[in-house]
Parts: sequence; C-alpha cells; structure tokens
Amino acid sequence: MREIKLLSPTRAVVAVPGSKSITHRVLIAAALSDGRCVIENALDSEDTRLTRATLEAWGVAIAPDGRALVVSGCAGRLKARRQPVFLGNSGTSMRLLTAVAGLAQGRTVLTGTDRLKARPIGDLLAALGQVGVAARSVDGNGCPPVAVEGGGIPGGRAELDCALSSQFLSALLLVAPCTARGIEVRVTRGPVSRPYIDITLDTMADFGVDAERDGYAWFKVPGGGGYRAGRRRVEPDCSQAGYFWAAAAVTASTVGVRGTRPGSRQGDIRILDILQRMGCRVEAQADGVAVTGGPLRAVEVDMADIPDVVPTVAVVAAFAKGRTVIRNVAHLRGKESDRLEAVTAGLKRMGIAAGCDADSLWVEGGCPHAAEIDCYNDHRIAMSFAVAGLKTPGVRILDEACVQKSFPGFWQAMEGLYR
Repeated sequence: MREIKLLSPTRAVVAVPGSKSITHRVLIAAALSDGRCVIENALDSEDTRLTRATLEAWGVAIAPDGRALVVSGCAGRLKARRQPVFLGNSGTSMRLLTAVAGLAQGRTVLTGTDRLKARPIGDLLAALGQVGVAARSVDGNGCPPVAVEGGGIPGGRAELDCALSSQFLSALLLVAPCTARGIEVRVTRGPVSRPYIDITLDTMADFGVDAERDGYAWFKVPGGGGYRAGRRRVEPDCSQAGYFWAAAAVTASTVGVRGTRPGSRQGDIRILDILQRMGCRVEAQADGVAVTGGPLRAVEVDMADIPDVVPTVAVVAAFAKGRTVIRNVAHLRGKESDRLEAVTAGLKRMGIAAGCDADSLWVEGGCPHAAEIDCYNDHRIAMSFAVAGLKTPGVRILDEACVQKSFPGFWQAMEGLYR
C-alpha cells in the first residue's frame, strides 16, 4: 500500500518512458525484418518483456546495447516452442502474437492469467482462419488459451469485426507483409480505438511497408516481402504523460513532459484537448508540452478512440465543477479490469457521486476525501487515483506494484513533482 503525499502548486518537468503500444509493434516488425535493427527508447515493462520473451523463444535474438535494443530480424521465419507461451494479463501481446504465431513453424499455445482468459479473441481467430491460419480457442469459448498451427500464412481476404478491439486489425496488418499473397481486410464493425491502427500503419511504414486503405473500413497490404531493418526510436508514451498533465490540472501546477509533442499520432495526446476544455492552459515548448491547472469545469466527451486515458479524465472530473459525462467506452469493461466499474467504485470511496452504464461513465465534481483505492491489479487505476492523492489527503493505493505492467518507474517519476 502506498499513501500519496499532497502536492502544493509547483512547476516541474518530468520524463516518461517510450510508448507501450509503439514498443510492442516495433519489436514485432524488427523481429520479422530482414536484418539488424536498433531500437532506441523502447519501453521496458512487464507487458513489453512478455512480447520480447516470446519473440526470443521463437528464435529471434534480442540484446541490449547501452540504452537501446538490438533485434536480429529473422525475415519472417520463426520456430514455435513446445511449451505454452504465458502472456500474463497483456492483451496487446496476446492479440498481436496470436497472428505472429501463424508464421512460427509448428504448434503454438498462448495463455495467460485468469483475467486474460476472459478477454474475447474469437473475432481475430475467425479472421485468421479466412487467411489460411488454423487458430482456435482451446476451451471453445472464444477466449484464450489459443492454439495456432503455424508454418506460414497464405493470406487472402478477410472480414473482421473490430467492435471489441482495434488490436485484431493491427495483428492482421503486422503479419501481412510476411504472407504469401498479402492480406486484404474489410472491417464489418468498428473499429474502436482508431488511433492505434494509425500507430500500426506508421510503424509498418517506418520499416518500409506501405498499405492501401479506405479510412478505417478497408485495408490491403501486399505479401511476399517483409520489413526493412534499420534504426528506430520510440516516442514518449502519451498515456503515461497524461497522469502528469492531470497532476497539473488538479493541483493548479505547471507540469511539462519531456519529448512529447502536440502532433503525435498517439491518440492519447487528445487528453490535452480535454484538459484545455476543462479549464487548463496547454503550452507546446521546445522540450515537450506543459499543462497549467486552473479552476476546473465539467465536460461531455466521446472517448471511444482513447480508452486508456478515461480513468485519468474521470479522476480530474472529480475536482471539476459540474457533471462530466464520458461516452462510447463500453470496451473499457474488457480491459485489465472492468474499468468502468473500477473507476466508479474508486470515486465513490472518495465520496464522489459517479456511475456507469453499458457504454458511458459520469462523474459529479465535488470534494473528494481520504480513501483506500482497490486497483483490481490494474495499472491504469493505480496511476489515475494516485493523481487524486496529490490534492486529497489520505489517499492510499493498494497493490501499488501493478504499475510494473506499463510504467515501472512511475512512483519515482511522481517523486520528481516534489523537487
């Protein structure tokens, strides 16, 4: 348990690690590339280590070189391991690597924690079947564990339901260059979290692979080629930056995050727009973006494309005047926890009126009081409610170690606000 110290209005500059989403994708593209790749500023966290370890188990050499990683690409030729691959509670690893397993010679079983085993993946398995990969849910319930018969992916056309996760689409796109005929995908529903698809396509382009697209409805990637090796740099994670911008909002401080930029393709950069609407000042500086807090007011906002920062915005809303309504976030129920219920429960413990329904969340701003916050082993719940403790005395975070999943240095970075 960690009790959060109050923060008086201050000026601070902090650093956050490389983007988790980009790190997963760059590791996979580098592993499938035609040679030596150097990756700078890759995130080293519980989730990204799981992706890295799986690629290594499939025969990809990955080694540190100072602060960078050197990945020796295998040109899409992988060898499956006999033992099941354990992916913890990393939904990104499970979804992206399920498709990559189709390239690994032999049978791969991917599994994880009980929570991961409850997160649906059936729509991806169905699409993989359409492009020639025998992939199935071991328990027949459309969830992990999954078994994939690898050895190469023929490719072809697929129809894909992305109402639950854009990662299903990203998975198909990432393996497409290594297929025999390429992959053409028509999206039948969704996708949610659209900026993550842009991140996938940007990563592929950085490695020399171009895709055709019609908005978010149709995509085509040629096969018979692959990724081009080289040096790549992962930009700072805007989801993680959001906690420190939120800290500025609730404490009337000015907090800058090094290396961030308003034009980032990461969707979570939009938290700056939301904070600005809530009454904060946002300033792009030479070394990053800074937020200055002020009197906060409620907003109504659609956050379908930026679900990871919903808990952060909800906590800020607890200190704002009026009722904040966050819409189109049903997919938050299938994350590391049911985040709609987890956020609502945490705010209620702090004396804040809050509620949720099938796809939305509302928060009535007020005067939060001390509370112990159950994080449900969810890193984003822990980090979001830590922000509340900067303004409200007596906030205690249970299971604070769960931040290892995406931001191992979070508590040290928080300490930097007090200097």
